[in-house]
Amino acid sequence: MSHYKCLCISDFNIDNLAGYLNNQVQPSVSTTVAPYGQVIQTLMNEQAEYWQEKFNLALVWTQPHNVIKAFQHALNYENISLEKVLDEVDTFASVLLNAAGRVDFMLVPSWVIPSYNRGYGMLDLKPGIGLNHMLMHMNLRLAERLSQANNVFMLNTQRWIEVAGRQAFNPKLWYMAKVPFGNPVFKEAVNDIKAALAGISGQTKKLVIVDLDDTLWGGIVGDLGWENISLGGHDLAGEAFVDFQTALKSLTNRGLVLGIVSKNSEEVALTAIKNHPEMVLKIDDFAGWRINWQDKAQNVADLVTELNLGLQSVVFIDDNPVERARVREALPEVFVPEWPADKSLYTKTLMELTCFDTASISHEDKSRAEMYVTERKRNDLRQQMGSLDDWLKTLEISVKVEPLNPTNLPRTAQLLNKTNQMNLSTRRMTETELQAWLESGDRQLWTFRVADRFGDSGLTGIISLDVVDGAGQIIDFILSCRVMGRKVEETMLATAVNYAQSIGLKHVYAQYIPTAKNKPCLEFWQRSGFEQNGQNDTFMWNAANCYCVPEHVTIQTEEA
Repeated sequence: MSHYKCLCISDFNIDNLAGYLNNQVQPSVSTTVAPYGQVIQTLMNEQAEYWQEKFNLALVWTQPHNVIKAFQHALNYENISLEKVLDEVDTFASVLLNAAGRVDFMLVPSWVIPSYNRGYGMLDLKPGIGLNHMLMHMNLRLAERLSQANNVFMLNTQRWIEVAGRQAFNPKLWYMAKVPFGNPVFKEAVNDIKAALAGISGQTKKLVIVDLDDTLWGGIVGDLGWENISLGGHDLAGEAFVDFQTALKSLTNRGLVLGIVSKNSEEVALTAIKNHPEMVLKIDDFAGWRINWQDKAQNVADLVTELNLGLQSVVFIDDNPVERARVREALPEVFVPEWPADKSLYTKTLMELTCFDTASISHEDKSRAEMYVTERKRNDLRQQMGSLDDWLKTLEISVKVEPLNPTNLPRTAQLLNKTNQMNLSTRRMTETELQAWLESGDRQLWTFRVADRFGDSGLTGIISLDVVDGAGQIIDFILSCRVMGRKVEETMLATAVNYAQSIGLKHVYAQYIPTAKNKPCLEFWQRSGFEQNGQNDTFMWNAANCYCVPEHVTIQTEEA
């Protein structure tokens, strides 16, 4: 989604935040501000004028003492039990959850109190007494209740306060304009909100490509030798490089993939990675590399193509401003952050990036880095084999077919919204919308989990079929780039055709909808065996004919 219409609901003057949200930084947002101070009324009155317009997003930002009256009493140092406060939190959460059904997504900043309010001082974190102890429990309770909805996300307001520092709160702003926070808080909030929207819309970065010399270690390995590069030890730079490598490696646990593009001798560079005792990142932490003396922009493009990713999925990190400028100019879709000259700031700069936010983290996400490394090993094997068929036979591919169910729904929606290349229609839907679509007609949706002797690639494919007037239309045909070209595509079509035959359909057809990125999908359908109508890119199969599962694929099915 390239543009969001946002309804801002608050118990304070939120116009400043709305103005910052409307700026030109992507994703694009246009805001409508609900009546000031009417939070509960706005959330509960679904017949109100502002709810008659379709909003993609609702932002609900409140102050805890205004919506939780028991907490207002606690702020007055009255004796209020935590149970009473949490009961009111539960009630407020129910109101939010009910309103969340009217929008695609809802963002709820967590509650804070002004940093100048010391509460009970040294007792403020003591159970049964402290205000901040109570507030922590309130935020945790709200987060737990809101987790019941997959389209509601809590944001960490406390981080915005910490970034803003002494400018976070200015009582004069409240008395003059009913604005409780300084503008630095709103600016930082907008950064996180825009990052959240980018993650929701599938714009999360997937691949981090790094340079080597003076990026992963200090010095030029070709001149110094691997034994003499700056890495580890007890000096500032050496420790900073180790921490930076540790931070990069930790990203792979979130689903990020690592690659290398470096001007170096490949043998010398790989020897350093393999042999230096302080290297945190090992060869098997990298999905691929281009280590040579060629143009870095071309090397980045070649590596991304090899990994079957899009340039929009890439972050390029290099200490050299000239190389950064070259990649930024030649490949504008690649995100090239400015990088500090001070090595001690590398880890901080990496962790401040907002481009890794995602709406969910699945098992497949956490295993992505390992999957790409095993893919590199598959490709190494392929180069040793005489033909594609010989290579496919050695992989021992197994495909498990499942209908849509509550367990695989989150990953299915994620794949639907993030996949661009092998995607027939590139439609985007929330989990709720997908489930409602499936139940509103004679429709079927199957998911495909792919594994081979190198490892499990997880849930990587989706196909859906809509039965209308004796024919079945394939609506969604989606496959992760990680498993493209292994006959999984044909296995998916066989599943749909076999089902069509079982219920007596005459034809199965698909309508290809072109986008800037899904040409690989068209190329597959053109060689799929389906008959193409070139006028409108429709592909037809006579259901009287068998569409067979490829012989080297073992298929497992789970009935709906």
